Amino acid sequence: MADGGAFSSSLSSSDASRPMPRHDWTRADIEQLLALPFPELMYRAQTTHRAWFDPTEIQISTLLSIKTGGCPEDCAYCPQSSRHEESVKAEKLMAVEKVLVEARRARDAGAARFCMGAAWRSPKERDLDTVCQMIEGVKAMGLETCVTLGMLDAEQSARLRDAGLDYYNHNLDTSPEYYGEIITTRTYQERLDTLANVRDAGINVCCGGIVGMGEDESDRAGLLATLASLPKHPESVPINLLVRVAGTPLASAEAVDPIDFVRVIAAARIAMPSSHVRLAAGRENMTDEAQTLCFMAGANSIFYGERLLTTPNPAATRDRKLIDRLGMRTSMAKA
Repeated sequence: MADGGAFSSSLSSSDASRPMPRHDWTRADIEQLLALPFPELMYRAQTTHRAWFDPTEIQISTLLSIKTGGCPEDCAYCPQSSRHEESVKAEKLMAVEKVLVEARRARDAGAARFCMGAAWRSPKERDLDTVCQMIEGVKAMGLETCVTLGMLDAEQSARLRDAGLDYYNHNLDTSPEYYGEIITTRTYQERLDTLANVRDAGINVCCGGIVGMGEDESDRAGLLATLASLPKHPESVPINLLVRVAGTPLASAEAVDPIDFVRVIAAARIAMPSSHVRLAAGRENMTDEAQTLCFMAGANSIFYGERLLTTPNPAATRDRKLIDRLGMRTSMAKA
């Protein structure tokens, strides 16, 4: 892989010229970005990206479903919902040792962060005890830890912090205005409250959304404006491309034009310059060329591995080949 060391001095010398993060982004502001001619939008995104990050580096995370299926929520995109006609079979929470085996495998494959997801509305106390053991075990391997467990209150957030949790994922999914078309069992404000509880506990925030659920460009702008106007930007911003799963209400959703998806990535990079922008679900259906445009637009993190919770992910060998072809390199685990 290419040596990114040549970029280190230029990055440090550009600190004074970095575009500082704003927290007053409006929907109209983001709409203006999305409407820019594509070359201009890409130029602005790449300029912003280079001011904050090494443009040759991709951060690698691995995601494991530690408790699959049986979720009482009605998210229209999710096969883990018990309310859909072809729901994923409900399974019990994985044993701690089995999770740690997967974490070691991810670390040895080059992951820097290990993410664990459970299909819950919110965790029960006994389950939280087990998850805290998982966090402690993964941390001991030198990996960053991330979990997504549904809604959290302040006390639960503090328990996860004390276990050593680095990141908590809780996506907003879409704009406040379109949200009711996708989910009715949890309010937008409840999602924002969980983010606030996590942030107040001192845990880093991983929060993004999904493109391709029938929303229009204004809704995409509304999602990014909401994220970019938080008091502190999420440290990680996963941008998912809808995976259309049979049996879910969005199984027949219209496919997203790849250029439109790249525009969302670029706008996210400009609006949240210091955040890692992550390509998450949907990469299985992207061409190498589309993923490359996303990297050039400022995406600098991917999920690596065979599956994302219940949906396919590009084979690890394909990811490695693409990264090598582009002369890029990956962020490695700490130990």
